[in-house]
Amino acid sequence: MNSATVRNLLVRGMLAGLAAGVLALVVAYFLGEPMVDRAIGFEEAHASGHEHEVELVSRSLQSTAGLATGVLIYGIAFGGIAALAYCFALGRVGRFGARATALLLSGCALLAVYVVPFLKYPANPPAVGNGDTIGKRTTLYLLMMLLGILLAVAATLLGKRLAPRLGTWYATVAALAAFAVAIGLAYAFLPVVNEVPADFPATVLWRFRVSALAMQITLWGGFGLVFGELAERLLHPRPARVTPGEPATAPN
Repeated sequence: MNSATVRNLLVRGMLAGLAAGVLALVVAYFLGEPMVDRAIGFEEAHASGHEHEVELVSRSLQSTAGLATGVLIYGIAFGGIAALAYCFALGRVGRFGARATALLLSGCALLAVYVVPFLKYPANPPAVGNGDTIGKRTTLYLLMMLLGILLAVAATLLGKRLAPRLGTWYATVAALAAFAVAIGLAYAFLPVVNEVPADFPATVLWRFRVSALAMQITLWGGFGLVFGELAERLLHPRPARVTPGEPATAPN
């Protein structure tokens, strides 16, 4: 793959990330923001007067322009990174076409980058979590994310190594089983973090976490579909149609 193709895929990846970010923004606004408002209401109801902090940025601005800026910039950034990973993965992970490779990459990235750490350290709304432990919680989450990525790469290499002896199907099953066992061990040995207040509404917590997961699924799934189509058109352009009665243009 030459540099011009990589550059074109990078641009298309960022555009696909922007498009996926718009879809994720809709999910975040309609599903996540109402739960954030309820969590903030719970926090304010349980805070004493001297604990009230002056808002530097209004809540309305946070839930509109702030949310849109964060989600769209994140979509563009991750779209560019995913496009570079796509350039490396295309043709190396199996006999998949451009669209299938994009969807496969998106699905694997969603699993390794988000779902794996989410199942151990799920997202929490405001009023959940001790401010004194934010550094520890962030470190544990990033560690779980790094383990997910490294173990996913290791499982892919293991599957490719076993394929000549076991066949594609059994090699894939063995690699997935090894990945699941390794992740299970990581879950067992890493510390548990549970800082949910005893009287915090369980429904709000559950719906917030579901909305966070839905947002990420929309983001990665939308990216896979949009980028797969853009990559397919770039790598395998359709031949130009010749209107009947017109002579075909000879190539220069």
